[in-house]
Amino acid sequence: MNQALGQLSLQEFADRLASKQPIPGGGAVAAVTAANAAALGCMVLAYTLGKPKYAPHEHENKNILARLQRAQMQALALADQDAIAYGHLSALWKLPPTDARRTQQEPEAVRAATAAPMDIILVAGAILESLHNLPATSNPNLISDLAIAAKLADTAADAAAWNVRVNMPQLTDNAERAAMQMQLDRALAGVRAAADSIANQIASIMKAR
Repeated sequence: MNQALGQLSLQEFADRLASKQPIPGGGAVAAVTAANAAALGCMVLAYTLGKPKYAPHEHENKNILARLQRAQMQALALADQDAIAYGHLSALWKLPPTDARRTQQEPEAVRAATAAPMDIILVAGAILESLHNLPATSNPNLISDLAIAAKLADTAADAAAWNVRVNMPQLTDNAERAAMQMQLDRALAGVRAAADSIANQIASIMKAR
């Protein structure tokens, strides 16, 4: 992969995704979805910061903006990390099972292929944590964008979880697999609870209008 995925145009990314090549794939889509969730939250704050009506929340909202900007960059970096990890693992799987290189490198390659999507889930959770207070402290004219941002983060986590699940059986250590499953379940539960909380807040605000 010669070019960072984040540097591609939307059309270039979609064309590569649609082509008969392994990179980018579903993991990159999950990461880009998380990046879009963070970016949409940033847009909501761009229409909020500096307005007198939200002055009591200015300091908090600036901190949230900084966290969302970091999350956006992290998510885009994870798109490349996931693509590289999958590319390495895919290349190893093309070798005979008894090949020395495959035997030596496959365990760590599988770990890398599960670590990237797991990190995408954690970033999605951090995005939702940052979004949590914004229904009450940001411009209500963009409340639907805030709802979409939360939904995208939730979707990114769900999508990334499939890449964790598909690679987990390749781990030969039972204890390692069990620990990863526990981490995955805990992370997804946190993401779902946070997304539901934001959705419920926004539904209440819209109902009260």
